[in-house]
Amino acid sequence: MRGAQQAANDLEPAVELRDVTKRYEGAETVTALSNVDLRVLPGEFLAVVGPSGSGKSTMLNLLGLLDVPTEGVVRLEREDITVLTEAELTDARREYIGFVFQDFHLLPTLTAVENVELPTAFIDGEYTDRAVDLLRRVGLGDRLDHTPDELSGGQKQRVAIARGLINEPAVLLADEPTGNLDRETGTKILDEFRAICDRGVAVVAVTHDELVTEFADRTVRLVDGKIGEGDDDFVT
Repeated sequence: MRGAQQAANDLEPAVELRDVTKRYEGAETVTALSNVDLRVLPGEFLAVVGPSGSGKSTMLNLLGLLDVPTEGVVRLEREDITVLTEAELTDARREYIGFVFQDFHLLPTLTAVENVELPTAFIDGEYTDRAVDLLRRVGLGDRLDHTPDELSGGQKQRVAIARGLINEPAVLLADEPTGNLDRETGTKILDEFRAICDRGVAVVAVTHDELVTEFADRTVRLVDGKIGEGDDDFVT
């Protein structure tokens, strides 16, 4: 066991927060995250739980390079992203990060294949074959030409997962991935996440759903912008 733990400790994290604090200035200063340290390893499935207002969305935005910390460092595959320009951040998001949104965010006039291809619109190359392959991998080989209104909630979520993987990301971020799904469908989606981790992708899911924590390798709890690990308590 010690050898396995040491091997895990020796791995370079896919994404990392080092002593990160995020404050928002307004009529009053709000500290959304305070001195947070977090390492997410390649192939790890991490669940992030906590009450509303605990800092989960802020953490997801920082891990997804949609925001930068007030203090501290965010590292993506060993690179400090806090020193990047906005254009460089955009390139890094496109190359390394995949997103799966709670409300799917599929364009209603596009087919499943076209929705999956969408993140590659400004990237040179042909991605249709990869989009088709990803949809087949998530069990939608017979729904390639269906538009979102012809798909169930679980099928829409699988399209969203395939879209999140189209750029072969190092990190897949999911916001309440089972929030709109029944337990059976949610279980199938979480099985897909486990399969994604088996291919070396780090998966981070922000959730209020205890089912997600049952599938995750590790659960991080956020309360008032501070982090705690090490038990199985679930915070709603």
